[in-house]
Amino acid sequence: MSSQDIPEENLPDERGAEEAAHGSVEPAKDNPFADPGLPPHEHRIQDIDERAARRSERVVAMLFTISMLATIGFIASYVTISAHKIVYIFPMGHISALNFALGTTLGVALFCIGAGAVHWARTLMSDVEIASERHPIEAEPEVKAQVLADFADGARESQFGRRKLIRNTMFGALALVPLSGVVLLRDLGPLPEKKLRTTAWKKGLKLVNMNTNEPLRASDIAVGSLTFAKPEGLEEHDEEFQKEIAKAALMLVRIQPENIKDKQELEWSHEGVVAYSKICTHVGCPISLYEQQTHHVLCPCHQSTFDLSDGARVIFGPAGHALPQLRIAADDEGYLVAQGDFAEPVGPAFWERG
Repeated sequence: MSSQDIPEENLPDERGAEEAAHGSVEPAKDNPFADPGLPPHEHRIQDIDERAARRSERVVAMLFTISMLATIGFIASYVTISAHKIVYIFPMGHISALNFALGTTLGVALFCIGAGAVHWARTLMSDVEIASERHPIEAEPEVKAQVLADFADGARESQFGRRKLIRNTMFGALALVPLSGVVLLRDLGPLPEKKLRTTAWKKGLKLVNMNTNEPLRASDIAVGSLTFAKPEGLEEHDEEFQKEIAKAALMLVRIQPENIKDKQELEWSHEGVVAYSKICTHVGCPISLYEQQTHHVLCPCHQSTFDLSDGARVIFGPAGHALPQLRIAADDEGYLVAQGDFAEPVGPAFWERG
């Protein structure tokens, strides 16, 4: 397109072109980095209309209040929603209800604090541009005094003391949102209470074969054999199966009564069948190796060895104490049943034990 095709009103006039060529270019050559200065300050509607300022104040306070409510919702969700609950959320599909609730509430809480602070700064705090000259890094006493004065001016211009509604709701939001992190400390591990001291075994529960899932009689266990058992009613499809079997796993060995050296072991057995925890007292590995001639069981992880004919005491390896024994008897039908729980905690020692 040639210059003849451009409308006449859009073409620069010749005098302006000459001034641009001869008048404005010369100063640029003298100082190409000339300070253009600050543009004239334009007041916002909130600077000249108190009603608009109050509307902005209410908006900021509302955002801080929503943040407080979202934080409370975060804590309530963490306490009330099951970690195993699954819900359908379009378009994400089936997701964890707890994760969705925690992410949503915490996101809203943090977003509203940020949005409230930004809206406060853009509508109510002073937006006057201030030019600050460069100065040496070392601060002179006058500079320090000026900084303190500027801080006081900034605090005054932010209307922090005047806008009590904003100040109080901001304090509330900032005070509540850290509680989200405090509540999450619970995931470092639930309080053990008595869970490490007890198992699923109770008086009257039958001993069930782990392989056949059938109740055991003394006649089902041959001398010199090793049989693994679980408590009656504990099934593999149960939600808590793995957690419970990790403490309740049992091994049964039949020893001739005259070969049992420990008096209590003999009293707690039935027709030579002794029941001991399968969980090694070193680091909790499952014991699975049995030597029928010596009645020794060996943990395959670190070679801790226990003598099942002598109270399952440690005869070799790093294990710290003997395997706990489960007292058993036979019911009216001849099935082996527990006479209670283990007399001491199973597995490795822990700091609360003693």
